[in-house]
Amino acid sequence: QVQLVESGGGLVQAGGSLKLSCGVSGLTFINYAMAWFRQPPGKEREFVATIGWNGALRQYTDSVKGRFTISRDNAKHTVSLQMNNLKPEDTAVYYCAARSGAPKNDSSTYTFWGQGTQVTVST
Repeated sequence: QVQLVESGGGLVQAGGSLKLSCGVSGLTFINYAMAWFRQPPGKEREFVATIGWNGALRQYTDSVKGRFTISRDNAKHTVSLQMNNLKPEDTAVYYCAARSGAPKNDSSTYTFWGQGTQVTVST
């Protein structure tokens, strides 16, 4: 079956960095766009970043542009999110997601999801 497993979350001070990774199995990885979403405490899930099958297409939500970088390794079936200059408002559960076809920022179009990893940014 399809599995997406996130790792790399944790507690970090404001201004610090974390790298999230998501290992994917059970699907033809190059046929899928990948994305990261997050759900802050008490809020709805929101889009963070997405990447197309070969990495040429990438999109970010405005609040993370210049600080976060999404990447993928098609040989290893992984997608990563490098997060720099973290802010307290980045605190959330971060989810990896996959959809067949082009990358989109609409969570309802994503078919497969990971279980999430907690990122907490302290002041």
